[in-house]
Parts: sequence; structure tokens; C-alpha cells
Amino acid sequence: MPVPSHHIIAVPPPFAEPPYPANIFAGQTVLVSGGGSGMGLAMARAFAQGGASVAVMGRNLEKAQAAARELAALGASAHGMSCDVRLPEQVAAAFDEAERILGPVTLLANNAGANFPVLAEDISVNAWNAVTRIAIDGTFLCSSEFARRRIARGEGGAIINNSAQYIWTGFPGDAHSAAAKTAQATMTKAMARDWAPYRIRVNAVAAGFFPHESSTAGQHEGGPESLQGMIPAGRTGSIHEFGWLAAMTCTPMLAGMTGQVIVQDGGESLRRSLMMPDFIPPRERAEGPWGWR
Repeated sequence: MPVPSHHIIAVPPPFAEPPYPANIFAGQTVLVSGGGSGMGLAMARAFAQGGASVAVMGRNLEKAQAAARELAALGASAHGMSCDVRLPEQVAAAFDEAERILGPVTLLANNAGANFPVLAEDISVNAWNAVTRIAIDGTFLCSSEFARRRIARGEGGAIINNSAQYIWTGFPGDAHSAAAKTAQATMTKAMARDWAPYRIRVNAVAAGFFPHESSTAGQHEGGPESLQGMIPAGRTGSIHEFGWLAAMTCTPMLAGMTGQVIVQDGGESLRRSLMMPDFIPPRERAEGPWGWR
């Protein structure tokens, strides 16, 4: 259903108007996993806007390097590199490379992930591992490598994790991703407790729909506009406002916040009511378990 014309829809400022000073991350280096495209690149761009040096890490070296060039065009020092976050030796080597070129990594954005719709009974072991290991193992390995280095230097830091708003409810065709994103949220709280004495803050954003070129929502027939009516805010998220919130949690402005999972979904998770469309079991949906193919 289209959003009625009389509804007031709040929109964020344009990308060129970030909500923090251009030097708020000056002298800091952020490592962004899965930063070559989509929401990871949005994180990287937001940190670059605040003056951070940015290490873009991804399995696809060409994408990571292309993202680094885009960040350099914004005026940031940036470096792209290849890494499989499931492998601890590659994670350690990536941190070594980033620190050799850009300086000590003081901030970490965990975005690396994978997802595709499939009913739970049809998930193969390989498919389960492909989704859960990247998000769970990758978040743990990158975070623990980061923390060990910060603790050894006697300096603090900040971590932001990209979770999802369906961690409390699940989502049709998403048992693998829901499990992985829930683990990320739990790790966020556990790590925040463990590392608070070392002034290492850990938070997460439980993101809703932020359609972009590589997202399934972005490829939905009818485009993002076809999703607007189900979101109380009247629109899907703009990818740059996700990046801004992620980066904002790492600024001194929110220095007192740690162990929090912030929902950023336009109120989509609040829309349960007495009057709702009939429930159609995922296996019976003509458009697939997510409601589209």
C-alpha cells in the first residue's frame, strides 16, 4: 500500500552534511570488514567524513581497492585489502597490513556477512556455515584481535557491529542469518563487559531495511518504494544514515555508551497490531519465503 500523501515523512540530511565535525576522527584509523560495498561501504564513508584513515577489508580485493579509491576521493587516507574473516591468521595479517600503512587501528566496524533466503529445513550444512561463520566467527576474530592490540598498547577504542532488527523475532527464510545476527548482538554485550576496564566500547546497530545495489531488498520488484507502506516511518532507510549512526557510536559524543544494540528500522519492528494481513506460511508464498524472489 502506498504511503498516504498527508503523512509526514522525516528524511535525513544529504550525505554532504554529516552530523559531526569533519575532524572528529582525526588521527584515528578504522578497519571496516566487508567494507567494499553496501552497508560496510556506508560505514567506511561515514568514518572518512569524520577524518579517519580507513582500512577496507573484504574477500574481494578489487572491490576493497575500489572502495578505498572512493574514500580517497573524499579526502581520506584509505587502503583496500583482502581477508577471509573466518581465518584467524588472515585477520591478524590484515591488522598488521593496515597498521603498517595507516597506523594503529583504533576503531573497528564489523560488517562482513552473507545472507540469502532459504527455508530452515532446506539449509545445507555448507549454507549454514557460509552465513554463520562469517558473521559469528568473523566478528569474534576481528574483535578479539582488535582488543588484544588495544590492551597491549594500554589504549582504549571502539567497536561497532552490524546486526539486524529481526534478532528478536526471526524472519522467514532467515534461520541462518537470524542465528548469526543474534550471536553478534550477544557478543556485543559480553565483549562490552569484558573490555570496559580497558576503555574499549562495543555497540551494535540492529538495522532494518536499507536497500542498496547489492541487497535483496534493493533488487525487489518495484524497488524500495514497494516496501515503504509497511514501515511506520513511511520509508526505508537511506544507506548513509546507517553509516552515520554506526560511526556516531564511536565518537567522543557517545563515550558513555557501551554494550547497546540500537534499533534503526523506521519502526518496522513495532508494527504488530490487531488488523494485519493474513499470515501465509513461507513455503506457500508464491514470491518465495521473503515475500519476493
